[in-house]
Amino acid sequence: MPVRYARRDPPPEEPVPEDPGGEEGEPPARPAASVPVRPTSAAPAPIPVRRSHAPAFAAIAVVLLGVYLAPWSLLAPLLLALLLLSSGLTFLGTRLNPFSVGFYLTVKPSWTSIAVLFLAGLFLLDVAYSYWTHGWGPLLPAHPLPW
Repeated sequence: MPVRYARRDPPPEEPVPEDPGGEEGEPPARPAASVPVRPTSAAPAPIPVRRSHAPAFAAIAVVLLGVYLAPWSLLAPLLLALLLLSSGLTFLGTRLNPFSVGFYLTVKPSWTSIAVLFLAGLFLLDVAYSYWTHGWGPLLPAHPLPW
């Protein structure tokens, strides 16, 4: 079956009817042109790349929570550091791994937010280690609630 393509020629201009105008000597009224204007460039517009910085702000909130809970139990900053480091690895997979589902998302985490996740996790590990070496916090909580 043959394929018929649409023509790219502009449509022919229709003749404009003569309008006598209002008064003597006034030019006749003419309708606006209905021919669409073609763009000068044939190249398609680039797709804007969107990056999200939201994980960085969440990581800062998790660091503050970990520092707050460190005197109560050293397990809290350790578990939060593990959460941040595993989230950083997941987000790194969305940027580097083509077999990851997140690789094909339209909005990805920025490189800055991934770095902040890793640095926040390392900072919480350092907080837990410092509290352990100085004896500022127990490994297991002494009270059921931190407050």
